[in-house]
Amino acid sequence: MAREFQRGHKAKISDLTPGTDLYVGVQIAAPGLTFDISCFGLDADEQLSDDRYFIFFNQPKSPEESIQLLGAQSGDTESFRVTLDRIPATIHKLSFTATLDGAGQMSQVGPGYIRIVAGGEEVVRYAFTGSEFTTERAVMLGDFYLKDVWRFAAVGQGFDGGLDALLRNFGGEVAEEEEAPAAPQTAPGFAPPAQATAPPAFAAPPAPPAPQAPQPAPSFGAPPAPAPAPQQPMHAAPTIAAPLTPQAPPAPAPYGQPGHQPPPPQFGQVPGQGTPPYGQPAPAPYGQPAPAPYGQPAPFGQQPPGAPQGVPQGAPAAGAGLHAALQLYKETPTGQRWTPQNKQLMRVDLTMGGAGVLARQGSMVMYQGKVDFGYKSAGFVGRAVGNATGQEMQLMRCTGRGQVFLAEEGSYLHPIELQGDAICVSAESVLAFDESLQYEVRRVEGHGIPGGALFTMQFQGTGTVIIKTHGTPVVLPVTPTTFADSNAVVAWSAASQVIVSSQVRLRRNAYPGHSGETVNLQFRGAPGNFIVVQPYEV
Repeated sequence: MAREFQRGHKAKISDLTPGTDLYVGVQIAAPGLTFDISCFGLDADEQLSDDRYFIFFNQPKSPEESIQLLGAQSGDTESFRVTLDRIPATIHKLSFTATLDGAGQMSQVGPGYIRIVAGGEEVVRYAFTGSEFTTERAVMLGDFYLKDVWRFAAVGQGFDGGLDALLRNFGGEVAEEEEAPAAPQTAPGFAPPAQATAPPAFAAPPAPPAPQAPQPAPSFGAPPAPAPAPQQPMHAAPTIAAPLTPQAPPAPAPYGQPGHQPPPPQFGQVPGQGTPPYGQPAPAPYGQPAPAPYGQPAPFGQQPPGAPQGVPQGAPAAGAGLHAALQLYKETPTGQRWTPQNKQLMRVDLTMGGAGVLARQGSMVMYQGKVDFGYKSAGFVGRAVGNATGQEMQLMRCTGRGQVFLAEEGSYLHPIELQGDAICVSAESVLAFDESLQYEVRRVEGHGIPGGALFTMQFQGTGTVIIKTHGTPVVLPVTPTTFADSNAVVAWSAASQVIVSSQVRLRRNAYPGHSGETVNLQFRGAPGNFIVVQPYEV
């Protein structure tokens, strides 16, 4: 039985089917509209770094045929064959998209879907309707993405612009069509009329037709597609810079003959102005300011033509203008619910997934769209438990349709996606999480410390929790000899066994020379368990 996905739902392919040779079908239609359905093979930066992995009507398959366009069949507007174990390691995501060919909007489409079929049996389906979109002209339907293993995500995110805009969003280039020059017509030369074919000889039987070679059986039901025209790669011939051969000084002229004459001055050069000594800058042309010494910035207003003002000479040019200067910091949309914008800023798209988001109060730095922020009460019991254990979280609920940007005092942010498993995190290290996750205070037993125990938060279910750290953390596997400072450990796998190892000694503290390390946590567990430690003590 096929699993019905909603927008934002994700799952491992291995949880849907053990097969890796998959059929992907897309059904989308609207009265009077036509659609281009494509697949983008993206690299680790979610860019189309290899044009051969843009699969569409003019390029129906990838080089090794791990992605093939099959055409309309079985009630699908378009279909693909995806062989996951043949996809090269450079491809980390397959994004299936639909764009309008001509006028129209995605709000006009009727009920549609994207589905996965394995071995002739449908295993997952994500259905959508035009009411989920407005003026968009393209939509990203679903993604196969590599995160340890191949997974599938129902995206359903609209995109302004058509196929060209979507191609540019993935870092591709739109080739400009050039009209071929018309061949000149020449007058035909003299030629006699063609002779009629001679009739066969009397009573001669006709020649039997030549036997045809047996045709191979079709693979995966794919119709024979014409071989795509070979793509001429841009810049196929690398530019080779030949080394400069030092020229020997001119030989002295014979006695009485004129010697070597200097070359005529170039345009803008003062006559008589010779070549400067080696290592000295050349003088500026007449009327132009002298260049700054090597390595020194030029005075403001005296930058070379085409160079942005305020940039030192010799700096690598990254494009001129304000847009080019801010291009490095532009928003990073990926079609996922949670998207890191940088190490310290996280974006959550509330339009993906039905559940809201719980975030630390005051962590919102910006939002787009219609978003509602409400107070999340922990209740009397929750406040009592939080006060007693130190694991109290002051939360706000974010709901609506839009994108919210979250941060907390410049801390490094790390999204951790849970697929039914659990993780233990200190409440102080939690920035936000999906409301669909279950969370509770967990007690870590111990002896020799005040209170006899430590406490932490345990998150479990399907969703994402955002953890914040001071600096870049380190993830260590759990072994019988793994210890961590209780003030530096951030999180650990819930299946790990935690033992409090206290080194508090009143007699040792009474004397100078104490190390200052009082409470350590010892971790034990089966292979696969881990701990996360930050380079900072709270």
